[in-house]
Amino acid sequence: MSQFAINLLFVGGSFALYIGIAIWAKAGSTSDFYVAGGGVHPITNGAAIGADWMSAASFISMAGLIAAGGYANSTFLMGWTGGYVLLAMLLAPYLRKFGKFTVPEFIGDRFYSKNARLVAVICLIVASVTYVIGQMAGAGVAFSRFLEVDATMGLIIAAIVVFVYAVLGGMKGITYTQVAQYCVLITAYTIPAVFISLQLTGNALPPLGLFSTHVDSGMPILDKLNQVITDLGFNEYTADVDNKLNMVLFTLTLMIGTAGLPHVIIRFFTVPKVADARWSAGWALVFIALLYLTAPAVASMARLNLMTTIYPEGTQAEPIQYDERPNWIREWEVTGLIQFTDKNEDGRIQLYNDSPEFESTAQSRGWEGNELVVNRDILVLANPEIANLPGWVIGLIAAGGLAAALSTAAGLLLAISSAVSHDLIKGSINPNITEKGELMAARISMAVAIVVATYLGANPPGFAAQVVALAFGIAAASLFPALMMGIFSKRVNNVGAIAGMLTGLAFTLSYIFVYKGWLFIPGTNNLADTPENWVLGISPLSIGAIGAIVNFAVAFIVSNATEEPPVEIQELVESVRYPRGASQAHDH
Repeated sequence: MSQFAINLLFVGGSFALYIGIAIWAKAGSTSDFYVAGGGVHPITNGAAIGADWMSAASFISMAGLIAAGGYANSTFLMGWTGGYVLLAMLLAPYLRKFGKFTVPEFIGDRFYSKNARLVAVICLIVASVTYVIGQMAGAGVAFSRFLEVDATMGLIIAAIVVFVYAVLGGMKGITYTQVAQYCVLITAYTIPAVFISLQLTGNALPPLGLFSTHVDSGMPILDKLNQVITDLGFNEYTADVDNKLNMVLFTLTLMIGTAGLPHVIIRFFTVPKVADARWSAGWALVFIALLYLTAPAVASMARLNLMTTIYPEGTQAEPIQYDERPNWIREWEVTGLIQFTDKNEDGRIQLYNDSPEFESTAQSRGWEGNELVVNRDILVLANPEIANLPGWVIGLIAAGGLAAALSTAAGLLLAISSAVSHDLIKGSINPNITEKGELMAARISMAVAIVVATYLGANPPGFAAQVVALAFGIAAASLFPALMMGIFSKRVNNVGAIAGMLTGLAFTLSYIFVYKGWLFIPGTNNLADTPENWVLGISPLSIGAIGAIVNFAVAFIVSNATEEPPVEIQELVESVRYPRGASQAHDH
């Protein structure tokens, strides 16, 4: 059986499973559509949260980011994991006790204001749409390689599959589909990692293999990796970070941005009681840890495999001839995600850090520039091929990459559709809409969101490489502070909350657009996205944490300068935080 047929079998089989589940779990009411009827078991919900959480960014991109940047990019691991802990400890149980369907509904009721609810809807839609672009693009990357279609056609196929199971099943269908997707993606991620860890270190557990000895050289594997890449002008893989302030702020932005993203928060509304929300959080952390503990090993071993493929005799010897390149490079070249340019016309592949510091060394070897450009998003997907693993493992990882992208895309699309149908239409435009009408509005708004997400995935904005960071910045600076103050402060009122959300959002967007070069400033040469231009060395990707501080400060200042919230609102806040809220007797 050909590799294409194997890929088709795995991907087609997984899609048939997802659609079959959606038909079995078709939503029959708004409660089914928004929160799966509120009757999901904590373990089931934990697995669904794991799939919702581990997007294409986690499955496809995170290991590639760590492989490219080493220790410096471990911030993604720390930020995303820390954000989940924040969400699980500080938000999820209290929001579940409040007993509403959506994040904007909580903000609207807590701050007794339709305007606050509308601001939250805007923040949610902007953050979710920017985030979902990355998921659809990730699906396109996986399709373009494994099903041998172009990325646009891959996006359309992915959109059709999501359309069927998300529009038909709503949260009820998505929940059980995500459980299946979690099983697919975690199996697909760990099996190649185990094989590669065994090959390189003899240790079957990748997290332990990362600290084991490299079989061929007898060196600790991280020391071997450091030696290989520093010989080629790259920084040490384990090198410390110079700008600690920026690293801390970036980690914090990812944490609070993650905790503020609504597509995971709404999963905690699907369980019967508050105690189940806490148990869901615990189980989800176990499921997430299986991938997140494996990712650093996958990244390090993939980077080492890549370098030793190009320099099989060592970095001081000649690299391989282009005509003798392994088959996996040939396959990925077709997608355009690996590109070779023979700059010195010697027929060999020079892969090194094309920097001024290494220029003299490169010239002494007859090299005239780095000749191989490898898109870092392909490393996880290409791992089985790099390691010459069986065809069925390649098919499995194809299904896993698509499962990761589609599971998060479905959660984001549900968050968008519920914000439109429940918060915008029912909450403001037509409060008297029937349940049947609201369910139809939810399905239509999700269908429109899928079309928009597919279009943007195929025709991304010029700054698409950073749209996910923009999504985290928006959520960090707008939604997270409002949720925290809504739960833990009786003094913050509607005026303060609205002022805080708008100010934090405006501040963060302004900084990102200016220092990403997306907004031209008259009288300047347009600020380049370089550390020299950043204020205090703070990257646009890290500014969400400062935006959140601005939000908190403005909300408290404005609230203390205006009237206190009504007594019934203060009592509501107290009841949400009541210690015995974990018991079923106090649930809504």
